[in-house]
Amino acid sequence: MRLCVPRAGDPATATAPVAVEVAAHLLGLVGDPATATVAWDIDWQGPLSVPLTDEHAVQAACGIMHVHGRAAGRPAPLAVDYASTVAGVLAAQGVCAALLARAGGADVTRVRTSVGQAALLALAQYLAAATADGDDPEGCPPSRADAGQELVPAACSFVSADGVCFELEALDAERWLDFWRLLGVDRADTGRGWRSFQQRFATATCALPPVLSATVRRASFTAVRSAADRAGATVLPVRQDPLPPTVTPPWTLTPFPEPGGTTIDRDGTAAAPLEGLRVVESARRVQGPLAGHVLRLLGADVVRIEPPGGDPMRGVPPMAGTTSARFSALNAGKAVTEIDFTTDAGRRAVRDLVSEADVFLHNWAPGKAVRLGLDADDLRAARPGLVYAWASGWGDALGPEPPVGTDYLVQAHSGLAAAVRPADEPPAPSLMTLTDVLGGLVCAQGVLAALLTRLHTGRGARVDSSLFSAAVLVPRGPGRPAATGRPLHTRDGYIALGPRARQRPERLAPALGLAASASADAIASRARTRPTAHWLPRLAAAGVAVTPVCTSLADLARDPRFAPALTVGEYAAPLAPWEFS
Repeated sequence: MRLCVPRAGDPATATAPVAVEVAAHLLGLVGDPATATVAWDIDWQGPLSVPLTDEHAVQAACGIMHVHGRAAGRPAPLAVDYASTVAGVLAAQGVCAALLARAGGADVTRVRTSVGQAALLALAQYLAAATADGDDPEGCPPSRADAGQELVPAACSFVSADGVCFELEALDAERWLDFWRLLGVDRADTGRGWRSFQQRFATATCALPPVLSATVRRASFTAVRSAADRAGATVLPVRQDPLPPTVTPPWTLTPFPEPGGTTIDRDGTAAAPLEGLRVVESARRVQGPLAGHVLRLLGADVVRIEPPGGDPMRGVPPMAGTTSARFSALNAGKAVTEIDFTTDAGRRAVRDLVSEADVFLHNWAPGKAVRLGLDADDLRAARPGLVYAWASGWGDALGPEPPVGTDYLVQAHSGLAAAVRPADEPPAPSLMTLTDVLGGLVCAQGVLAALLTRLHTGRGARVDSSLFSAAVLVPRGPGRPAATGRPLHTRDGYIALGPRARQRPERLAPALGLAASASADAIASRARTRPTAHWLPRLAAAGVAVTPVCTSLADLARDPRFAPALTVGEYAAPLAPWEFS
């Protein structure tokens, strides 16, 4: 491994240690000694004109605290190095892409990314929604049915009468309604909560009628699980231990026995490292589409398969022109073809597409590919040398018939839900889609690793990754993180404290005009007496590092300091987060 060494004493280029650790781990799994010939660098801010010196500052300035804290009504840090983990995956992707570019004749020796750019990419859906036309783009406006009704923001999972904290998933309204009916809740109350529950993946908020949490607090977890099983919903306990129950590799690569393509058809002057590669994608929501999006940002030609009439997610507000902003954030720039998989003609059309592709990726439910006759063994016959990637929910972590694998259920079972919360809060998944995003990135990295392997062996491969394997990648230690690091509320916003101020609050109090012995409550009360702009120069003069917390992604998109990492049109979108040279 060869790193670009930052200039001594320059915090803007100081290497992010967790990101470096993640990148080195992933590159080690690639198993290609040529990765050592590509220099790579991960700094904190990249092209952003924002002083970022640690994970906490990145989460504050780039909007992660804002989105993660929406459900609770105030910015809150993730108690794990999430942005740094994303940056580590991006760096590994950049190295692999550089080697693939070299195989096509490009002269690429160096790649650079940053934790700040990683944070923006992780928030791409939320950023698009916040900058598109529509009502209340930063949250989930109440529907007509909700108007005038009491709905309570839900930042934590449900708790049963016997003290089991659990996460619930119902993929359609009937399962949701049946689950609560079986527990004795009036249908009108249940119906008022459905829209917010359904859209929590998109909005990172979830306001529910208080009768729902009250009902499960009177029921045993056995009764709750029985109701879920009968309704076709899924419940899983939230692990109290932040460590995952099993050690799972981010992806597994199973080579195909027969030889296939080994060359990359590209012009040596191509601008992007994956130019000349073709990807066929059949995926919905976030995980699969994001994998395809990343490969497209790296230059691949991505063809997206959608059902007749198009993906229903295209019409979900807020809209950017004629298409959902959130959908466009992950799918813009992809070619689209509509195919009905249920027909023989449709399945033949898929095989025809794949016969000219390098990669086929999907995030279908377990067993669907086999039922359709479109599994790896079926499609590799159409394209020797194919890289076949399945981005699942659980992989094989929970056996051959796992529960439905969605972001919050995976957070709950993997221990990530406990790791992201401080010790004075109950474990609960973040409503920011942490594993959906990381799962898509890990899938893309697995694809790149398989393409590199194909260069050397002449054989394609099956690549399996999952939301669970992505969640396990996030570094975390035993025990719950301490209840430190919450932003300080000023009169008009929030400021995130630097590491020294978090560790030694006695340095903060004098800068606010208080005695060094002032209590935490006194410090909080004092901070709220003045706006952020009043405190910033005083804190800087006292040597107390702070970062203003982003509380509006729309404002962030208009901030010229972020312009080098964003493109702004009908909505704001992160630019490709790599620099190749």
